[in-house]
Amino acid sequence: MSELKKEYEASLKSIETENIVDRIFYRPIGFRIARLLRNTGITPNAVTIISIFIGASVGFLFYHADLRYVIGGILLLIFANILDCVDGQLARMTGIKSAIGRILDGLAGDVWFACIYINLALRLSHEYGTYWFFALAVLSGLSHLVQANITDYYKTLHLYFISKEKGAEFQTLDQIREQHKNTKPGLNKIFYLLYRAYTSIQEKGTPTLQLLLKTLHKQYGNDIPEDIRLAFREKSRKLMPLIDLMTFNGRTIPMFIIMLSGYVWVYFLYEIIVLNIILFIVMKKHEKICASFL
Repeated sequence: MSELKKEYEASLKSIETENIVDRIFYRPIGFRIARLLRNTGITPNAVTIISIFIGASVGFLFYHADLRYVIGGILLLIFANILDCVDGQLARMTGIKSAIGRILDGLAGDVWFACIYINLALRLSHEYGTYWFFALAVLSGLSHLVQANITDYYKTLHLYFISKEKGAEFQTLDQIREQHKNTKPGLNKIFYLLYRAYTSIQEKGTPTLQLLLKTLHKQYGNDIPEDIRLAFREKSRKLMPLIDLMTFNGRTIPMFIIMLSGYVWVYFLYEIIVLNIILFIVMKKHEKICASFL
């Protein structure tokens, strides 16, 4: 294996949790940009903040029905996601990592899509003369938050079962409460408060998983036997194609097609109905996997 390929793979969280579009498009481009930036002093958090502003501007472009604006919005959202890959890969290359960086990274996508949903609702309200589309936008936004939350949790959990190093970002609600308590008043404390709420939803939605984690910790502490790790990952990996439907690519590929068609209201239905059905199926299957280890 060449040194460049080794460096590229080291810049990823894990091949096991990367979907095919990321592997063949976003991650290779992100890797090249991260290599260019690593000695410039530009931090991963700075890249994340830039991506937030770029992604947030997509909503304005999607507000317009003109195909040129729509294509511009699609290209900007793709670029924002490339930067979202850059920040993580740059962090792993430089070792500049922080809990706040992880929170910012998760917040970025939420800001992008919140701006998109608001502008789609405005566009549809003006086209059809009713503000009921804002109800669909709110439902879509809430659905998105839960879907992204659970998806991130399952992927981070999978990394935790690869190794303690890979799963270093996997934290319990008790750990986050302690970090929040020990953080001085300011912006960071607010971020930790949001992270507490975020993690609380994850834990409340996965009761069997929580029981499994407590059982494993009681029996093995932080040293889960390798055979259990491998067995869990094997079952978890089979769920990844379904989980990937709720990630950025699973959400935006249908969005791009729908936006180009002009029937933008269809996207709200896709988010609320299709992706929530997938979420329900994934959660049921994942809880069943966890139960098989108890």
